[in-house]
Amino acid sequence: MPILNWLTRDDDIRTAARVPYRLLEEDPSLSAGDGGAGNMLIQGDNLEALKALLPFYAGRVKCIYIDPPYNTRSAFEHYDDNLEHTQWLALMWPRLELLCDMLADDGSIWINLDENEGHYAKVICDEVFGRRNFVRQINWQRKYSVSNNFKGIATICDLILVYRKSPAFQNNLLPRSDDASARYSCPDDDPRGPWKAVDYLNQASTKKRPNLVFDIINPVTGNVVKNKEKAWKYERTTHEEHVREGRLWWGLKGENTVPALKLFLSEVRDGMTPHNWWPHTDVGHTDEAKKETNLLFGREEGFDTPKPERLLKRILELATNPGDLVLDSFLGSGTTAAVAHKMGRRYIGIEMGDHARTHCVPRLQKVIDGEQGGISESAGWTGGGGFRFYRLGPPVFDEGGHIRQDIRFPVLAAHVWFSETDRPWDGKGDRPLLGIHDGRAHALLYNGILGDKRPAGGNVLTRATLALIRDDIAKVAPDFDGPLTVYGEQSRLTPVTLDRERITFKQTPYDVKARK
Repeated sequence: MPILNWLTRDDDIRTAARVPYRLLEEDPSLSAGDGGAGNMLIQGDNLEALKALLPFYAGRVKCIYIDPPYNTRSAFEHYDDNLEHTQWLALMWPRLELLCDMLADDGSIWINLDENEGHYAKVICDEVFGRRNFVRQINWQRKYSVSNNFKGIATICDLILVYRKSPAFQNNLLPRSDDASARYSCPDDDPRGPWKAVDYLNQASTKKRPNLVFDIINPVTGNVVKNKEKAWKYERTTHEEHVREGRLWWGLKGENTVPALKLFLSEVRDGMTPHNWWPHTDVGHTDEAKKETNLLFGREEGFDTPKPERLLKRILELATNPGDLVLDSFLGSGTTAAVAHKMGRRYIGIEMGDHARTHCVPRLQKVIDGEQGGISESAGWTGGGGFRFYRLGPPVFDEGGHIRQDIRFPVLAAHVWFSETDRPWDGKGDRPLLGIHDGRAHALLYNGILGDKRPAGGNVLTRATLALIRDDIAKVAPDFDGPLTVYGEQSRLTPVTLDRERITFKQTPYDVKARK
């Protein structure tokens, strides 16, 4: 597969591995509402924030939407968008790698760009996500008019690149619009309900499809209807079945010269097939988005390039269901989080700038309070829910790649489990057994998890602590007879015993490495 090369590529593709794992520290003064709702707002560099989230959310995000800098060589109030092309690629590559790790197998990522970097992004996304996982390029009409003074060819569309994690991704249908439903009626009072007339003639000529050429009878007038230039769409046996089922429409008085087929609303899919042209009438435009943010923040505090809530609503309708997890690592003014909140999705929003605190927090607080802007009315939003606000804390590992001594048990447990299994950890952190994965059990003796910090106590593998671990294993998997990996400060068991018990012992902090 062709790849994109740039000046710093060799170094950039190793960036994600070098990013330190950091702690996430909650600031309760900026959290709001129900803290158990599963929503997170994180202030900090999104590359480091994504790395911090990996042990807990890898493979769990159903939909990622990002609106990264477009590299338009223009400066915005809240972003420095004046990046050289190489710098832009260096920015995006490691973030796309970590975002790919975050996606669930049936998840998708939607990347909002313009033509400045959109096609380069397509090439690197083919490499990161796999070319076979490219779904579609959406063309969003972000402007509804063009100035007559503009010279050249005006740009009124953005590109939205859509990739899936695997073929397990299946998009939803769009809700049926009122206009689409209005095409169905029931002028003949058919008890089967509303229907619309579908053309009965084929595009092929009678000469090309002679098997679809035959005489049919108008049952109202008794006239014989012959093919003239075009064949019928259906073979004779299928046509006769349509006649028996009363599916042909000749007009109220039989005035139609050829029949139409009744397509009943009750028989079509409960929704509409989406396509890749999204006009502003369907999903909003930038002026609409500015009006939304101006109402929220005031004209002086508004954003230059916000996205309309209707655009995010369309994406989440297609890519998620209620309760699914949504991630936006370039959160901006908070639109993705606000729309996800109103639509009953869980969300993680990451924003580096101060407006994570000055704009995103108050916006989401207004959502909790039931604000009625944007999609609130169409989503039936009246308020509720909550989120927790986090900042990036100190690194989990020191400069030598070893775990810091003051890390709490749940944090270390999550990293140990993730490094061993490549899966996020669901434990509560109250017992040394972390879980069983692929036929191997994993346990951690650390930070007095058994209530005994003496050298021969809870942080050391002894016959007593091993017996406690075995008891925990028996509770969750009575028939388990596989190998066991134990992390601890020391092991008092002999190599012969470890071998007989099929135990791999790893010493903390030295054997706990940052995952590459």
